[in-house]
Amino acid sequence: MSGKYDDLISDIIDNVGGQSNIADLYHCQTRLRFVLNDFDVVDVEKMKSIQGVTQVVVKGGQCQVIIGTHVKEVFDAIKSKFEFSSDSGNGENPKNNSGLFEKAIDFISGTFSPIIPAIAGAGMVKALLALLLLAGLVTRESQSYYIVNFMADAVFYFLPMLLAYSAATKLKCSPVIATVLGGILLHPSFAHLKSLGDPVEIFNIPVRLVNYGSSVVPILLIVWLQSYVERYLNKIVPNAVKIIFVPMLTIFSVGIVGLTLLGPLGGFVGDYIAVGFNVMQSFGGWTIVFLIATFWPILVMFGIHYSITPLSIAQITTMGVENIIGPGAMLANVTQGVAALIVSRRTTDSSTKQIANSSGITALMGITEPALYGVNIPKKYPLVAGMIGSACGGLYAGLADVYRYATGASGLPAIPLYIGENIWNLFNILIALVIAVVVTGVLTYVLSLKYEKKSQETKEQKNFEKMTDDEIIFNPVKGKVIPLSSVSDEAFASEALGPGIAIEPVEGKVVAPFDCTVVSLLPSKHAVCLESDNGTELLIHVGIDTVSLQGKHFETHVEEGQKVKSGQLLISFDMDAIANAGFSLQTPIIVTNLDGQSKLGYLSSDENHLEINEKLLVLSQA
Repeated sequence: MSGKYDDLISDIIDNVGGQSNIADLYHCQTRLRFVLNDFDVVDVEKMKSIQGVTQVVVKGGQCQVIIGTHVKEVFDAIKSKFEFSSDSGNGENPKNNSGLFEKAIDFISGTFSPIIPAIAGAGMVKALLALLLLAGLVTRESQSYYIVNFMADAVFYFLPMLLAYSAATKLKCSPVIATVLGGILLHPSFAHLKSLGDPVEIFNIPVRLVNYGSSVVPILLIVWLQSYVERYLNKIVPNAVKIIFVPMLTIFSVGIVGLTLLGPLGGFVGDYIAVGFNVMQSFGGWTIVFLIATFWPILVMFGIHYSITPLSIAQITTMGVENIIGPGAMLANVTQGVAALIVSRRTTDSSTKQIANSSGITALMGITEPALYGVNIPKKYPLVAGMIGSACGGLYAGLADVYRYATGASGLPAIPLYIGENIWNLFNILIALVIAVVVTGVLTYVLSLKYEKKSQETKEQKNFEKMTDDEIIFNPVKGKVIPLSSVSDEAFASEALGPGIAIEPVEGKVVAPFDCTVVSLLPSKHAVCLESDNGTELLIHVGIDTVSLQGKHFETHVEEGQKVKSGQLLISFDMDAIANAGFSLQTPIIVTNLDGQSKLGYLSSDENHLEINEKLLVLSQA
């Protein structure tokens, strides 16, 4: 495999606490989602600065590292290089201190994320079929329509088996056995028993005949039970026969409990969910679309938008239509894309323009993280404008009772999902899109007149200050100025530590050469590192090899982290005692962070004697 992402993945793994800290890892469309043994060791700020990382969110019992639409390539690179399994942790509960709600979100995200591409793909096949119907290329009575339709329906009918595999992977039990348990619910023989309508029992325990096709809750409960049963059996069954008896006992016991208790219980829950949907539709169902359209970017920001996916799937499998996520999410994604594209036309920063243009197009397709984290959130006004525009479109879509006939993408490609028997449904989502786009576009442009102008003025002011403000370094030690090359220490003389100058002291005092912060003060008290208010880093090193004195003959008058004023006493030292001990008092004064954009000037000729606080050096733009 190519080493394209080697540096990126190594930096990410290091900053989440290393390979041994990873309890689980999976990905969605744009994020690596880490479940960690210890979240306290995660260096979020350092990870945000890694090139290739857009943002980092610790939420819902996960450390979510936002990469972009190429996240699968990065995920594959991690798996190939580090070769850890989902249970690479120590087998204990992760130390994430997460509550029940966060654990539920983590379980839902971990279970549904892997199967979202299959659901979305099947939904788009439905959309394609709708377009073919609209164009008159197929009819509902044709075999082509019949076959393509059940191709798209397959993912929903066999959803319990897909969920079984995914949930088992998340719960760290056998995904193959879980799939078998899902298959029991969908077996044709069980469906035949249901069609007969006669009472059914197993070992004198009645079995409620439920249609488990397209169901969600029953299989999640069954796999949850499997995880405990299988773990217990693995502890008590001897290794020699474990491969036979653990699967046998798991399928037998969990299968019976699933058919007699958990499956029917999940069926009851599904029935009441369907009733709840009908009630919501009867009493202000428009509020769902409005709220999702308005706050979808916030859900995406915190990575918890997958937590409502089960409700969306349950709605479409029980009612045949869906409006919990579809209309609102599409409007929100499109408006965030529009806002980013407006920014790309209004900003004068070439880097921002490029990011806004590419991420804006991606957002129109339904993936908003690059636009949100790269442009809209940092600038704030496009985020707000997009949310307001989406709210307006969502209000219309909700009042017009817009819904989609299949799940799929949540951007412009999703428009065919709204084609169905009610043609006004398509017209209404298009009207909602026009409202949302127009409001967002106008509002983003109007706000840009203020904020982009302000941003440009701030940038110009900073550039002016950078060009005109030189950093003056005043003399911190009274004495004779000598070139750095004359210092009797090769590390200083060769400028290996940075450019500067040196002083042969005639007085045992070191004062601050500018207003600054004491970055570090060595325990040996012979050297101090300072950072000026303008960011210049300066090392003042009293004597050569005086570290050997271990603080003897030195006294410090400040502490690390202390703010000091120019001329304030930093260090005092006994010149005679140091000289009698056989040490040179040459004091290098080094600029340690000089970059290619700056140059160091000398305001005093060599061999001059300078008083404290006379001008010594100047740091200016090259």
